[in-house]
Amino acid sequence: MKKLALFSIVSMIIAINPACKKNKGCEPKAPSSEFSQIQAYATANGINATAHASGLHYEIIDMGAGPKANASSNISITYTGKLMNGQTFDEKVTPNVAPWPLNGLIEGWIIGIPLVNEGGRIKLIIPSSLAYGCEQYYDIPGNSVLYFDIHLVDVQ
Repeated sequence: MKKLALFSIVSMIIAINPACKKNKGCEPKAPSSEFSQIQAYATANGINATAHASGLHYEIIDMGAGPKANASSNISITYTGKLMNGQTFDEKVTPNVAPWPLNGLIEGWIIGIPLVNEGGRIKLIIPSSLAYGCEQYYDIPGNSVLYFDIHLVDVQ
C-alpha cells in the first residue's frame, strides 16, 4: 500500500511540474496542411506547379541535356531561395566550386533536383517537412515553406 501511495505522489509531482516533463520539441507540419499556401504562392508568382507525391511542387523550366543526378551524385548548382512572403534568404549566382553531395542536402532538393538533367532548371516549392522542419534554421523560421529556383550546372 505504501508503494502505491508513493507512486501516486511521484506521478502527481511529475504531472504538475513542467520541468519534469520531457521537452518534446516542435512538431513538423504535414505537407497536406501547407497545400493551400503552396498553391497560392504558385498562382501569385505564375508558377505552373506539378504536385509530387511527397508534397513537393515543381515546375521544370528547362529539362537540360546532360546526365540526371541521383541521391549519390555530387552537384554544382546556382539558385535563389525565398520565403513565401517573397523575401530572399539565400542566393548563389556562381556554381559551387566543390560539388555538394546531393544526399547531404534538404529532402526537397534530393527529390526535386533529379527531376531535371544536368543543364536543367527547375522551380521547387518545398513543404516545411521536406526543408528544415519546425526548427528555425538561421534566418528561416520554423515550419517555413520554401521556394527555390535552381539551375543544375554539373552532375558528378
